Amino acid sequence: MAKKGDYFGLGYIVSLILAIIPVTAWICGAITRFQEGCWVAGLIRLIFGFNIVWLLDLILMIVSKHILRLLNI
Repeated sequence: MAKKGDYFGLGYIVSLILAIIPVTAWICGAITRFQEGCWVAGLIRLIFGFNIVWLLDLILMIVSKHILRLLNI
């Protein structure tokens, strides 16, 4: 069984493709954090997710197969 990725339980390859595209990474990252119940982290992703957070998500998705989880609030 393949290991699930971070976006909506999709596979790693699909999650990586979504993380490469800035707009989808921004939207999917915010929705993922809201679904996890981390409202503050979701709002931060909506505000800052299109630049620095996107680069960190892309690097971490390639290296550790998970998006950035800086805040668990």
